[in-house]
Amino acid sequence: MNIVTLLPFIVLIGAMFLMTRSAKKKQQAAAEMRNEMQAGTGVRTIGGMYATVKEVHEETVLLEVAPGVHAIYAKNAIGAVIADEEYNRILDGADPLHADEPVVPDDASALTAGAATGKGDKIDLGKAETPADEPAGDKPAAEAKDTAAGDAKDTVKADADTAKDDKKSGDDEAK
Repeated sequence: MNIVTLLPFIVLIGAMFLMTRSAKKKQQAAAEMRNEMQAGTGVRTIGGMYATVKEVHEETVLLEVAPGVHAIYAKNAIGAVIADEEYNRILDGADPLHADEPVVPDDASALTAGAATGKGDKIDLGKAETPADEPAGDKPAAEAKDTAAGDAKDTVKADADTAKDDKKSGDDEAK
């Protein structure tokens, strides 16, 4: 056989070897990290939960997920062992890198009346407020709006009645 014919197969086998080698290195590093875990260190599980290691066993780890709350996890469920200062920063919620940026609330409590605007009970939605002493000349315009809304409702009702009548007359013709 010609070497040119075998060259693609050789390259493919070489690429597969390199990929499996790097994957094995990552697995060994993760296993080493899990084996070096000791009580008192902070960890992040593969689910994203932060906890403190209380006890390490052969296949399992006892984690304190909240003060006084303990849970048993498989060692393979530990995604990362975190340095003490980083773990404390995450738990305290302090982020010195972004301290000058505005904080966005996790809920909508800041959007409720008073909190967002500081004006009290009203939230400014961009609409002009109606003054209490409204001139008498503007009242007919407001009444005209109400009348227009009433006319639209009447039109919709009339259309519905017409549709019912058409359906009934179609049923009568079929008999």
